[in-house]
Amino acid sequence: MTRRILSSLALLWLLAGPVLAEPQERLSVDYTQFTLPNGLNVILHEDHTVPVVHTNLWYLVGSANEKPGRTGFAHLFEHLMFEGSGHVREGEFDTLLEGVGGNNNASTSQDRTNYYISLPSNALELALFLESDRMGYLLKSVSPDIVEGQRDVVKNEMRQSYLNRPYGKVWLELPGLLYPEDHPYSWPVIGSMEDLSAAGFKDVTDFFRSYYVPNNASLVVAGDIDPVRTRALVEKWFSDIQSGAPVAPVAVPPVRLEEVRRKTLTDRVELPLGVLAWHTPAILTPGDAEMDLVASVLCGNKNSRLSRRLVHELQIAQQVSASQLSQRLGSLFVIQFIPRPGHTLDEIQRVIDEELALLRQEPPKRQEIDRALNGLEAAHLQAIERASSKADQLNAYYMYTGNPDYFEEDLARYRAIAPEDVSSAVRRFLPTDRRVELSVMPEQEASR
Repeated sequence: MTRRILSSLALLWLLAGPVLAEPQERLSVDYTQFTLPNGLNVILHEDHTVPVVHTNLWYLVGSANEKPGRTGFAHLFEHLMFEGSGHVREGEFDTLLEGVGGNNNASTSQDRTNYYISLPSNALELALFLESDRMGYLLKSVSPDIVEGQRDVVKNEMRQSYLNRPYGKVWLELPGLLYPEDHPYSWPVIGSMEDLSAAGFKDVTDFFRSYYVPNNASLVVAGDIDPVRTRALVEKWFSDIQSGAPVAPVAVPPVRLEEVRRKTLTDRVELPLGVLAWHTPAILTPGDAEMDLVASVLCGNKNSRLSRRLVHELQIAQQVSASQLSQRLGSLFVIQFIPRPGHTLDEIQRVIDEELALLRQEPPKRQEIDRALNGLEAAHLQAIERASSKADQLNAYYMYTGNPDYFEEDLARYRAIAPEDVSSAVRRFLPTDRRVELSVMPEQEASR
């Protein structure tokens, strides 16, 4: 689907108000797909809106592929992949891209690591060369000194993003409260300083050889491209890379909390933070979409239930949010709240539990569901107006469903939800007696 059509659809939904507008045609993104003999999946998408092209490379490896005592490797490689490869000197990766007006970045999650480049379409071959060189020849340039240097960078990131950041400790502590210690989601994506320090050079290189292989990756090239020429360039730069051993998917039994687990942390903050967390269905499985709507009904906008009552009517909360954090092996539903000065976490939590009880007993009004659907659909459609976002979504759909063009099926999940489905999801997945309750208290209050 072209950018013009997507823009029209997004505007239609934004103007629809509380009455949900139905699209006039199936939402679809055209693509070409093929697989190289070494197993690399390739998806091509044309979008000639602007003379820019985007490469988006997913490796199906994240922190869930690590082992207890050897955590942080997936995120460490997110850094190492920019430090030079067999035919690219250290520091040259960024310099080459900046020289043609390009930019790049990467991200790591529990389930995947993603590398993306945007640059003028006449420089596409440079992006393909760089990505292929670090896929096939990274270890030719990686030395113990480089690993040690990036290990220090990650440790500094741990300090900046978690240990010294207000409320950052929450995301280091929450996984261990929600999962047993041998579960692949029981440690934070960034890993631990102890594990990073203990890892030897061979541990690191073995991790790369196991997971950074073409048969464990998917490459999307989207934007101002000619598919025939682009396929030839992909084959030119990636075909000589050897496939690796098959990568077994991570599989674990579902996790179920049997109690309320409570923990209190202290931090250098002015106001307390409360966190409630539950296990919810995995990404794109039954119940996942319903929990997205629950989050929107509770905190989607200033008129949603928790925002209206806590922030605007009672005025006891500085802020409140609710999110369905969708993941491959099981998702999380998280509510976070900060009280206004003079009010307490317990005071806010009582109101949250009252609102959840109301949702269990009585479905939300149709208007609430329609408002939530309108917001979700508009955000989804606006995001995929950009070729870079479409590239990432094509990869995500392929990795999670096997179908890159899962756009219509994804939205159909939400359109099929009735108000009673929302109440049923709250009853099933958000019990008051089986959840994590994590509090962060200001150090000065805790010391009194």
